[in-house]
Amino acid sequence: MTDNVIIIPSRLEATRLPNKPLKKINNKEMILHVYEAAKNAKVGEVIVASPDDQILDLIKSKNGIGIKTKTNHKTGTDRIFEVFDKFLKRKPKIIINLQGDMPNIESDAIKKISDYMAKKLCDIATLASKFIHENEFKDLNNVKVVTNNPLNKDKFENAIDFFRLNKAINNKYTYHHIGIYAFTREALLRYVSLEQTKKEIERNLEQLRAMDNDMKIHVGYTSSAPLSVDTDKDLKIVKSLME
Repeated sequence: MTDNVIIIPSRLEATRLPNKPLKKINNKEMILHVYEAAKNAKVGEVIVASPDDQILDLIKSKNGIGIKTKTNHKTGTDRIFEVFDKFLKRKPKIIINLQGDMPNIESDAIKKISDYMAKKLCDIATLASKFIHENEFKDLNNVKVVTNNPLNKDKFENAIDFFRLNKAINNKYTYHHIGIYAFTREALLRYVSLEQTKKEIERNLEQLRAMDNDMKIHVGYTSSAPLSVDTDKDLKIVKSLME
């Protein structure tokens, strides 16, 4: 077992795009694109966590590790904690939660966040990219992160806030948040012990639970801007990019 582990939570039940992980892009299921990017990053063991046998069977058919989890988790972080707790016996020092709906995530982005966590400067690290078009900023499906300083490729910055829509925002250091989180072991254990906060529930953003409890989140920049697929429209866009 390695000190670093990447856990990819994935499930078939999605109201906006049912069976999303099994949608094919370039004749390959979406979850496999994410899994292979994680493997190619070569930063540690890669595990797919899912309550669905179809997903697990697919991963295992590629000689990957798939762990069956409960169906009733409130968040993706709760799902990765089940694997960390029961299967990995809380041993890894760095746990990377990689969302299974970003088929064009680049391995270099995953390695970047892993390398930064080795410096032990924060509780949680994540990534962000620039908004290319104004309509991306307005899209409720695109999560925004605000930092205290401009992001560049060489330095991580403190996260100030996360939101989907906030008309009052005027901070110029607002970026497109990428669905990847790296936790220290201690941070993950603390995070899952905390109650959901009002802001987390209102905005439907679980990272706000960490911020509301004074956990330090650092944000790094990636130019690759991987697309999170939430709707059929998103799927068509990412297919046009990848095919």
